Amino acid sequence: MFDLHRLRLLRELSRRGTLAAVAQALNYSPSSVSQQLSLLENEVGVPLLEPVGRRVRLTPQAEILVRHTEEVLARLEQAESEVAASLHEVSGTLRVATFQTAALALIPATLARMRDEHPALRVEFQVLDPAEALSALNARDFDLVFVEEWPDQPEARFSGLEYREVCRDPIRLAVPRGLPAAEAAAFPWIMEPAGMPQRVFGVNWCRHNGYEPDVRFSSTDVLVKLRFVERGLAVALLPDLVWYDRDVTVDLHELPVPQSRLLFTAARAGRGRHPAVHAFREALALAVAPLRPPL
Repeated sequence: MFDLHRLRLLRELSRRGTLAAVAQALNYSPSSVSQQLSLLENEVGVPLLEPVGRRVRLTPQAEILVRHTEEVLARLEQAESEVAASLHEVSGTLRVATFQTAALALIPATLARMRDEHPALRVEFQVLDPAEALSALNARDFDLVFVEEWPDQPEARFSGLEYREVCRDPIRLAVPRGLPAAEAAAFPWIMEPAGMPQRVFGVNWCRHNGYEPDVRFSSTDVLVKLRFVERGLAVALLPDLVWYDRDVTVDLHELPVPQSRLLFTAARAGRGRHPAVHAFREALALAVAPLRPPL
């Protein structure tokens, strides 16, 4: 029987691409990872890796092993979830990743509820872009991710993940106090860096409305965008979640054709029934419930 630990290293290599990346993710040295994979090759009796420049590529036989390893790991996660569900207390460690506006608004309330209702559970949290979060979830770096998806900018869907919609978050045009919405076309804009889904959506929205936006400022930080609008420096497209627990400090205008981003959670199929994942989703739903339009 093949060693499961070594099979998992092979699986990690198929996801992360380099021995160095596997070593960093699992806190091993690259030489230790290489040694373990060499031992796995001896167990299997066929080459599993082939050099391609300075990198390595999995052989067809290695891909077969990875496919079966995925199935084994999923079953083990399902078993872990069922064992945890048989206990009276939610405990252990839950690793969560999400996007910035959720971290500013919904996640503090969610974590506070988790702390009060499940004190034996340790929740570790990190802010990541959606594409990076979903990829990291698939690589088993996290147990649950809460991500955003902007209109006409779908994130990649992995077949081994379970997705659950949380809510729709309307998007509105934010302008400095007193500026007519019609003047946004001639006003400077602040958007995310080029290529990001929010930027692609924003530019396409402006073009659909007949003009090319003058994007003078760029930031991934929604609070930076808000501050620029507050100070009369720019206009921006902002989601309602920005106003979750703060006063509206700019003028907001509904878009002629309403647009919203999709907010959803994702967990690996074998992990979705784990009590800690279920508890976090329940606490998140309670945090979302008070959402009201800021107008």
